[in-house]
Amino acid sequence: MSFNVYLSGEIHTDWREEIQRGAEAAGLDVVFTAPVTDHPASDAAGDYLGETTPGFWRDHQSSKINAIRTRTLIEKADFVVVRFGDKYKQWNAAFDAGYCSALGKPYVTLHDEDIVHPLKEVDADAQGWCKTTDQVVETLRYVLQA
Repeated sequence: MSFNVYLSGEIHTDWREEIQRGAEAAGLDVVFTAPVTDHPASDAAGDYLGETTPGFWRDHQSSKINAIRTRTLIEKADFVVVRFGDKYKQWNAAFDAGYCSALGKPYVTLHDEDIVHPLKEVDADAQGWCKTTDQVVETLRYVLQA
């Protein structure tokens, strides 16, 4: 079986690469997709549409352009991993999890134990909570090869 997996969330560490390397080492037939992970490029996604005042309107314009990619890739995914890191509050990741939930798209969360409480609603609808990228790879292995 082949799987299309969308890797949502935190962009400041190499967790995506860890999962990709693990899946490759396990011989899993997985195609990974992700949001734009270059933070300045993501923030500037809508700048070509015209000059806006800094702040809300620039973010609003760029978030709509980013949403084209995000929504399309989540809709095409068979499975989504939603990563919450400790450096920033990833409201976009929580939004992606909610979108998965609304679509009936299976997802797991990936985060440390110290943020279980603020993510209780997000975790409640997830099919699993992973604490490590190895656990994500093992989940993929089980689903694809069991």
